[in-house]
Amino acid sequence: MFSTITPFKFINFIIIFGGLFIVPEKGTAQAIHVNPWTAKKMAVIPPAASLTDGVWLKGELHVHSRHSKESSNNPISKIIAFSKSVRMDYLCITDHDNHVDGDVAHNTWTDPEFKSDSVLLLYGAEWTTTRGHGNVFSAKPYDHQQLFDVRDQRDTTIGRVKNKLGIHLSANHPSGKDNFGYSYDLVQSIEVWNSVLWAKNANAIMIWDDMLSSGRKLTGRGGSDAHHGVPDSPDKTTTNSSQAKVNYVGTPTTWVFAKARTLQAVIDALTNGRVAISSNPFAPRIEFYADINADGKMDLMMGDNAKATGKPVKFRVKLAAKQFPDGEYTITVIKNGSKFNSYTVTGKTPVAEFTDTPAETGRTYYRVTVEGPQTPYPQLSGWAAISGNMVGLSNPIYFNFDPNF
Repeated sequence: MFSTITPFKFINFIIIFGGLFIVPEKGTAQAIHVNPWTAKKMAVIPPAASLTDGVWLKGELHVHSRHSKESSNNPISKIIAFSKSVRMDYLCITDHDNHVDGDVAHNTWTDPEFKSDSVLLLYGAEWTTTRGHGNVFSAKPYDHQQLFDVRDQRDTTIGRVKNKLGIHLSANHPSGKDNFGYSYDLVQSIEVWNSVLWAKNANAIMIWDDMLSSGRKLTGRGGSDAHHGVPDSPDKTTTNSSQAKVNYVGTPTTWVFAKARTLQAVIDALTNGRVAISSNPFAPRIEFYADINADGKMDLMMGDNAKATGKPVKFRVKLAAKQFPDGEYTITVIKNGSKFNSYTVTGKTPVAEFTDTPAETGRTYYRVTVEGPQTPYPQLSGWAAISGNMVGLSNPIYFNFDPNF
């Protein structure tokens, strides 16, 4: 009866609650299971790019013009003019593709108003599907119709089309209404801060940490998701017009550390995670660095990945702004999805430093949030009343993340 069980020599049979348990003879060798996915020391990780050869650019990555049917008083010219007035460097107008049956190329992009002499205009759209929404970002025109047409197919099919198009796909408002229902293997970034209402993003942050913990280097970005502009005259006022003074371009603002002031450099920085988010265009920008070899020189910034050596790493968090409101800022460090520590900073150049030792084997990541006094946003009269106290957040610094994950 037991002739097929040859590796062991059995001497005892135990029956417990009707089940037969076989006890191997003492001293008999047993097969040992080895998990092939057990964390191992990383081999070579490509060195980080320069921390100085670049420029910080601020922009808006989720806003709708009149080409989205539920939008009101928001032509492209108004969006671009406002962006220019608050000194945005780049902008992506992300109209709903289902409102034009996927033909974004002959609507938003061919609108005579889609032009600017100072604001970099990315090509994109909101991929609007029954399984949720995502934003596409591209430095050049692409065939969005192909992505729209494949929206109801298997994720693997969608992935092939997306890769062929050479676009950056980002998960929009991943929880709640219109949550992102596709595999996160399809995207390079996730909208962790949607609109002026910070509190509603708690689940998005949870999803982000889940994805980071799984080994995905997934960039966190923001987007106002604004649909409505200020009416040009009282007779054009709608029930949604009040939103234009509360949530509009830059609430929040996404900063990228780009190698140059070009469309492709913006996309590259977004993909590489050299990104911070601030509550508005004038609020402090987080700069997050790490010195991995104790030479007093910072070697990594947010978005960068390095091999852990088992030795302590010194981290620095700096807030950058033209002026700071009176009051204290609370800098909170998140390590692997959990709070590591908090630091209180003040002054004209607020800085916090801490030291920790990333695990020599296995993945470790650190990211930062900043809460405190808000910098006024004069162009939006109602913004301050509902903005809350979240000032900004950083993307992670990574250790031992597989670059080929």
